[in-house]
Amino acid sequence: MNKTATPSELAAAIRNVPDFPQPGIQFKDITPVLADPRLFASSIEHLVANVAPGSVSTVVGIDARGFIFGAAAALKLGAGFVPIRKKGKLPYQTFEESYDLEYGSNTVAIHTDAVRPGDRVIVIDDLLATGGTAQASAKLLKRIGAEIVEIVFLVELAFLNGRSRLEGFPVRSLIVY
Repeated sequence: MNKTATPSELAAAIRNVPDFPQPGIQFKDITPVLADPRLFASSIEHLVANVAPGSVSTVVGIDARGFIFGAAAALKLGAGFVPIRKKGKLPYQTFEESYDLEYGSNTVAIHTDAVRPGDRVIVIDDLLATGGTAQASAKLLKRIGAEIVEIVFLVELAFLNGRSRLEGFPVRSLIVY
């Protein structure tokens, strides 16, 4: 395989889709990164760059594209993978954390036996926008007693100031718009 792609090469592959899912939104489509083996592998390399294999027990992926990056990162780190999903999507007993949206609220959930107190975890998602889902996920993991080593995103939309909702947690993004 060719050398690792830089974050700027990853950014160049991300497609802007205007007016999706509604007028005025510039959707950042990561599927071209996923479709290219070199870019996908490089994104995983960069996402786990601060974490040594064996130093975390679990990679947590946030619903739904965080599952793609998180599962691959877990394999790379020799760690387990745990999904955080929207309420009602997990089949076993769950812990839940709700958060407010611009219009309404939402809830994320994790299986009660997925992460234990003291577990060292890295949280991965594709996009940091307003930060609500990531903040609720981090609160959920802290409530369980997990140690969050890092919360890492492929893309951050800095103008939405989502990082401010994650104060107190180590946060890193590969690509910032």
